[in-house]
Amino acid sequence: MKTLKTGFDDRLTAAAEAKKAMLAKFKPKPMVTDDRSPAERAAEREAAREAARLARVAEKEAARQAALAAEAERIANAVNAEEAMLEAKRAERKERKAAAKAEARAKREARRR
Repeated sequence: MKTLKTGFDDRLTAAAEAKKAMLAKFKPKPMVTDDRSPAERAAEREAAREAARLARVAEKEAARQAALAAEAERIANAVNAEEAMLEAKRAERKERKAAAKAEARAKREARRR
C-alpha cells in the first residue's frame, strides 16, 4: 500500500479548490435566451388558449350529441315496447273473438243436430 504524504502546500491547494467548488455552486448558470419577441410569445399563448377553448367546445358538443342520441334511443325503445304491448293486446283480442266465434258455431251446430 502506498501511503499518502500530504504536505502543507497540498492541503492549502485542496482547501482552495474546495472553496472554489463551493463558490461555483452559487454562480448563476447561463440562460437560454428566447429569440422571439414578447408579441410573438403572446400570440402563441393566445393560439394555445384558442385551441384549448375549441377543444372544450367540441367536447361539449360531442357530449350533447351523445345525450341526444341516448334520449332518442330511449324514446324509440319506449315506442317499440308500447307497440309490442298493443300488438299483444290485439292478438289476445283476436284469439278471444276467434274462440267465441268457434264456440258460437259449435252451439249452432249442436242445436241443428
